[in-house]
Amino acid sequence: MCGIVGAVAQRDVTSLLVEGLRKLEYRGYDSAGVALIDRASSPASSIDSLQRRRTVGKVQNLADSISANPVSGTLGIAHTRWATHGKPTEANAHPHMSGRIAVVHNGIIENFAELRLLLEGHGYRFSSDTDTEVIAHLVHYLLETGEVELRPVSADGQQTVNGQPVSLLKVVQRASRLLHGAYGMVVVDAQTPEEMVVARSGSPLVIGHGDGENYVASDPLALAAETQKFTYLEEGDVARINAFGCDIYNDRGEHVLRDQAPDTEFNTAVSKGEYRHFMLKEIFEQPSVVQKILEGRIGAQGLLPEAFDDHTKALFKSIDSITLIACGTSYHAGLVARYWLEELAGIPCNVEIASEFRYRKIASPQNAMLITISQSGETADTLAGLRVAKERGFVSSLTICNVPGSSLVRESDAAFMTRAGTEVGVASTKAFTAQLVSLLLVTMQLAKSRGLDPASESALCDELHKLPAVLSETLKMAAGVEQLSAHFINKAHALFLGRGVQYPVAMEGALKIKEISYIHAEAYAAGELKHGPLALVDEDMPVVAVAPNDELLDKLRSNLEEVRARGGELVVFKDVEAKFAGGDGIMMMDVPRVSDTLAPLVYNIPLQLLSYYVALIKGTDIDQPRNLAKSVTVE
Repeated sequence: MCGIVGAVAQRDVTSLLVEGLRKLEYRGYDSAGVALIDRASSPASSIDSLQRRRTVGKVQNLADSISANPVSGTLGIAHTRWATHGKPTEANAHPHMSGRIAVVHNGIIENFAELRLLLEGHGYRFSSDTDTEVIAHLVHYLLETGEVELRPVSADGQQTVNGQPVSLLKVVQRASRLLHGAYGMVVVDAQTPEEMVVARSGSPLVIGHGDGENYVASDPLALAAETQKFTYLEEGDVARINAFGCDIYNDRGEHVLRDQAPDTEFNTAVSKGEYRHFMLKEIFEQPSVVQKILEGRIGAQGLLPEAFDDHTKALFKSIDSITLIACGTSYHAGLVARYWLEELAGIPCNVEIASEFRYRKIASPQNAMLITISQSGETADTLAGLRVAKERGFVSSLTICNVPGSSLVRESDAAFMTRAGTEVGVASTKAFTAQLVSLLLVTMQLAKSRGLDPASESALCDELHKLPAVLSETLKMAAGVEQLSAHFINKAHALFLGRGVQYPVAMEGALKIKEISYIHAEAYAAGELKHGPLALVDEDMPVVAVAPNDELLDKLRSNLEEVRARGGELVVFKDVEAKFAGGDGIMMMDVPRVSDTLAPLVYNIPLQLLSYYVALIKGTDIDQPRNLAKSVTVE
């Protein structure tokens, strides 16, 4: 969601911060700001050395503001905000300040109202509606007073000042114990202009290592132009960073060493290339993404031994059931995988929305594995669900993820990387396909551990080898789908239908068109039409159906006839060999022939294209739809 960039160097870091924010624009935001400490223009001890610029809207607005009213510094922090507490205004934009202190923060401080009341009692005045401003005033109070706690003002109106000098690091550690909720924060102090202090609790932060300068960000992509050496902070970590190194302390205050590793999974130069939008580029990248996932994992006859390490294979052999948890598009991938896991591997599978799972009083199955699915590996509800599962007796955990150093990867017993590369469009496309292919490979390995017939394994691998070519052929539908999309321009609602494993595909199609074209869309299992949704069908309610040539095709035909009988407008993406009666009110497009197992991967493509072209003709912001963020790192 929100984006953080910070840097400390021996040069002006203003442009570095702004360009870092540009790299994070895809995550979704509504305002941006920077704060810098310029030791050259004012004494280091002067509050005047701390300068701030904030604007509402795009990062370009911030860049224009800095150009008109320049600011510079060798230490700085920057932020793109996605509104939670308070509207998108300049006053609510980060960084927030309290005298000598400036703070940027991702997450939500759950006890901010209580802390705000106490701070107001000590004379602090708030200029924003945010929870973040509480952090700035709290740090300032603890620094100025040397206190360990935030105490109410005494009866005589006097506050205690113990006069003991205390470092910014120590104060941030103290403040962290008083803050309840999720946060990734960076704090700077005009009186210590050579360092910044960062803290992580439930919201990701990564330290980037340079030559005579160091950085911090909520996403390594922000720092891709500066370094590929990173240290991922773990839960509860607090770190002090200067131009020449960093010291990291765990949640017990112990000095610790964290691994430093290169991160080459993201694109150092994110570009749309020949495409008008990142989303369209990422739709067309799917054949190459699938090829990349399969490389080194499947051979001519089956899964390669190195597709899964011995540890993961042992985990698979020790379980009797699986629970999948995820959010949004990743949840739909899990729903598809349930069909594969139960049919191909014969293993019972439950799929839950992570935000529900983490708060439900679950009866944990015996010998159950939890599989989490997340593009970013930082999805707050999914990460919390993993921690809950560990407490409630799940014997092991696996994550399907795209980011190697993410929290889910580090906290799970095993990980399977999707290799999708950086996905910039907020509406997930290639990441969804990558998750599906990854889940199918996981299913195959689970099936092998339960005696999968070698002939069946070979047949599946043969189909997977052909999949990139089939997806490329399916993408040739783009021109036809673009023409068809004109029928949706004046529609306010749509229904998406599928049966069996295609029902989750219909759900994903409905989500996509909601996300970027703002058309209200709902998905139903086609057999449920007569149980309520049929009441909505008329000439103003287009009905989109996915119709592979499987054992449920005849039943789907009957469901669609019910729509036609009520004047509904039908759009059917059908198997090229499937027979459908044409006529008024029905538009059909042929989809390349594919096996029933791989059909979800192929039928998803025209639904992605449909959502894109409908949004295109409606003129919405396709890559950054309103109110949405790429990575949801708060509840």
